[in-house]
Amino acid sequence: MVIGVPRGRLRIYLGAAPGVGKTFAMLSEGRRGVERGRDVVVGLAETHGRARTAALLDGMEIVPRKTLIHRGEVVTELDTAAVIARRPEAALIDELAHTNAPGSGNAKRWQDIEEILDAGVDVVSTLNIQHLESLTDVVRQITGVAQHETVPDEVVRRAEQVQLVDMAPQALRRRLAHGNIYAPEEIDAALSSYFREGNLTALRQLALLWVAGKVDEQLERYRAEHGIAGTWGVRERIVVALTGGPEGDTLIRRAARIAGRSRGADLLAVHVTRAGGGLSGASPAHLARQRTLVEALGGSYHQVVGRDIARALLDFARGVNATQLVLGASRRGRLARLRSRGVGVETIAMSGSIDVHMVTHEETATGRRRPWRSRAGLSRIRRLAGWALTASGLPALASLLVLLGGAVSMSSRILLFLLLVAGVALVGGRWPAITAAVGGSALLNWFFTPPLHTLFVADADNLLALIVFVLVAVTVSAVVDLAARRTAEAARAGAEAEVLSTLAGHVLRGQAALASLLARLRETFALTSVTLLERVGEPGLEDRGDPEAWRILATSGGPPCTHPAAADTDVAVDASLVLAVRGRLLAASDRRVLEAFATEAAVALRQERLQYEAAQARPLAEADRMRTALLAAVSHDLRTPLASAKAAVDSLRSTEIDWSAQDRAELLATAAESLAMLDRLVANLLDMSRLQAGVLGLALHPVALEEVVPRSIDALGPLRDRVEGDIPLELPEIVADAALLERVLVNLMSNAARHSPPGQKALITASRHGGRVEIRVIDRGPGIPHAAREQVFLPFQRLGDRDSHTGVGLGLALARGLTEAMGGTLVPDETPGGGLTMIVSMRVLSPAEDEPIGEGP
Repeated sequence: MVIGVPRGRLRIYLGAAPGVGKTFAMLSEGRRGVERGRDVVVGLAETHGRARTAALLDGMEIVPRKTLIHRGEVVTELDTAAVIARRPEAALIDELAHTNAPGSGNAKRWQDIEEILDAGVDVVSTLNIQHLESLTDVVRQITGVAQHETVPDEVVRRAEQVQLVDMAPQALRRRLAHGNIYAPEEIDAALSSYFREGNLTALRQLALLWVAGKVDEQLERYRAEHGIAGTWGVRERIVVALTGGPEGDTLIRRAARIAGRSRGADLLAVHVTRAGGGLSGASPAHLARQRTLVEALGGSYHQVVGRDIARALLDFARGVNATQLVLGASRRGRLARLRSRGVGVETIAMSGSIDVHMVTHEETATGRRRPWRSRAGLSRIRRLAGWALTASGLPALASLLVLLGGAVSMSSRILLFLLLVAGVALVGGRWPAITAAVGGSALLNWFFTPPLHTLFVADADNLLALIVFVLVAVTVSAVVDLAARRTAEAARAGAEAEVLSTLAGHVLRGQAALASLLARLRETFALTSVTLLERVGEPGLEDRGDPEAWRILATSGGPPCTHPAAADTDVAVDASLVLAVRGRLLAASDRRVLEAFATEAAVALRQERLQYEAAQARPLAEADRMRTALLAAVSHDLRTPLASAKAAVDSLRSTEIDWSAQDRAELLATAAESLAMLDRLVANLLDMSRLQAGVLGLALHPVALEEVVPRSIDALGPLRDRVEGDIPLELPEIVADAALLERVLVNLMSNAARHSPPGQKALITASRHGGRVEIRVIDRGPGIPHAAREQVFLPFQRLGDRDSHTGVGLGLALARGLTEAMGGTLVPDETPGGGLTMIVSMRVLSPAEDEPIGEGP
């Protein structure tokens, strides 16, 4: 960034697909800026031959592009340095996701734009929704096309403005059909693939939702900057409060139904935790299941900490701009409701503009259960120590004060006894301290308050002092005991949080394998063994102790438990799964963490089983796909040459017609050509099967292209006159299997010859680039849409060709497979001026290598 220069502002026109008018909108904005007297230049604009878009460039200042040489071709890119040196107020730069050619200053155009923004120049750019990094997987699932040019979401989110350029799918398809987006020869392929109405509708929805999210961020930022705490009901947001009890499933489903009535509504689940427990003693197993449920319903799960449940709920709801809050009816009994109004009533009283739904459920008024709260703040040893200190400390202190006599005042005696009571409270808790307070009061009265050695108090001031002493001592003991309990609870909560945090990190790092998870649990609680058991067959009344009724799925540590009854502690994950541990009895408070591990173990088990099933199904699905495609190929492409050959032979064998010598020669030629075609098809099928099985034989030797290319052209037969070779003699030898390389080139040249326009020849040429030689097979035909270039390499894929001379669709798939088997690459590229170029890249022979170089399997 230039020091002292404010960073420029970025504005992005976002579209759902090519052709919606992003570049047109960008240039229109630039022209409006120029008309208002603003200094605007065109850094780079791609008109794609669209006349109306190109017309907007008339009269505008255009920064010349930078020229580069890539693979022997001249390419142009954005000249970032020239734009910065020109220092306009704003620059129009098209295609934010563009990948720069090698040799450019940055790999991506968005990085060039970042430099320009840092120099203080405003930038207006364009982007399609499929190029956002976070959406590439979704776009691939929708369209079947992988996006290689992407932009990090954060770059787009930092833009000051993101404006959607929207167009209905039907209107966009009409624009495409009228030739306003692609060249005429590309229209049919685009309409039948990427530009299908379903694809465009899905991409449009992605764009609308992403922009809606950006608008939400801007609204929340505005509300925060202006201190607006009230709810703005611009969008329905339903918050459901979870206590961690079993009723949470009912509440989530009810809230989801409420959200479903408003299209685009958000569903958020929140659990409030406070010191000593949550809303109602939350069960980790219930919360884990409910989190899965709310996420499956399209919502999100949140957990907040608050001292006051009702206020925490409303603070969260207002923070997310919620419009409705769903609460469960109270589980408390009648006496509990008499003591306090409860969370529900408090929330309704303070809700303001947020609508509150009170939902009844099966747990209503059944009484609040707190199975996870520990009542004991101190250990048994500490309580016994407190009683011992009380029994020994009171007599010892009284004896000492009697010996000192009048040297110690009454107020000092009271303070010393109060100090002893505080010490007892620290050691043993509340009840030993209260006993010490009462005992100390009696000793003070007996030994030091006139009349001595009686429990009667003559002076009213002394009586008041004793009463205050008892009250202060009891209060101090209660406070000290409460602090000790809270310290113990905080320590336990901290330990649980650390364990659960470790578990969460364990899962996020992809270490959710059962064995690893159970080992982590065993280490956490220092157990002898941890075993995950699954019930075999239907549940029985006495099967907990029957080893035959259970099977071990995974175990860690010493001898595993063969049935739940053999465990020191067990947790039922569901009706068929039990986590059994050995080594020691776990306290009830430890079951929270144990249930969390049990729930995650069940998830890990399901993941392993799903992965196994997917692995088993994948080869079957692939085999079924190949079988279906092969049957389709056999039913058409193999029958065609068979039928031609059979017809020619049958005609020759016929005795009803007296064939002339010329007719017989033509029939024999037809039969020979058909059988040759059949031989090539069968050879391709066999080679493809060998490639997929990994048993293709290879013999890698030094190969001279000036020898292989002419043989490949001669092997084209009738198509040889439609191919022209131009191979420099000075090229080095490459490492390849000569016969396989010849087959690769024949396949590529035959495709190029068939797709070249009449009167134009396909060209095969080669050049050296570093340690590799690139062989180019170039045609001037219709080419292939960029989005469909990888599809042509799939077996039995012909991109809509159905004539009887194109084969079974294995040519390019086999060509790439053979090339890669020889250590090379085969990639498609666009021919400058129109058409397709297939580039075969092979390794140059090293001077240190001997012949033969190697043989494959």
